Formats: sequence, C-alpha cells, structure tokens
Amino acid sequence: MEMDVNDLLRRQQLSMLHAQNSRSHSERLEYERLAQSYIERIDAYREANVRLMTTAH
Repeated sequence: MEMDVNDLLRRQQLSMLHAQNSRSHSERLEYERLAQSYIERIDAYREANVRLMTTAH
C-alpha cells in the first residue's frame, strides 16, 4: 500500500496545532504523541525509499 507522505505531514502539523491549543496537559501530551507517531511513520517511509533508490542504481 502506497503511503501519502503529504497527508502524514499534514496530520503531524495539525496534531501539533491541536497540542498547542490544548486546554489540559494530558490532552496536549496525547496530541504530541500522535504527532510523534506521524513523524516516525514519515521517517520509516523515507528510510525505505532511500534503500530502494540506492539498490536501484
């Protein structure tokens, strides 16, 4: 399944905005965790594509 990195980036940014605007500490932490999970998925996608590109050449 192809991953839409732009969508993950958008979701990460929205999660950070929600974290900044959170009214409670626990809500802010939850949005920060969500944003971090998107960053991890983006990093994994990029790492996999770097390996694909280096093996293709």
